Amino acid sequence: MDNILTTLEQILEQRKSAPADSSYVSSLYNKGTDQILKKIAEESAEVIMATKEGETDKIIYEVADLWFHTMILLRHQNIAFCDIEKELMRRYGVSGLTEKLNRKVK
Repeated sequence: MDNILTTLEQILEQRKSAPADSSYVSSLYNKGTDQILKKIAEESAEVIMATKEGETDKIIYEVADLWFHTMILLRHQNIAFCDIEKELMRRYGVSGLTEKLNRKVK
């Protein structure tokens, strides 16, 4: 497993065709976008709480959950992980202030 994100992307895509009662991811896909967004909101709140508690291990655990549910959303919307990588690469080396200013122009 050289690249866990690539492996996860493939598994998440495979889960689209699996029965909803056979996998957690399939059940989320079956419930639709609103349920996936609800899970992302829950995980975001858990990241905030873990950070306020200041426990590094808990922060890592909760961020992993948040990323995982965000990846589920991306695949549900047929957005490839490489599209996110391309956007991050586009922003790389650009000041955050400049990038934000450029967004307002568009």
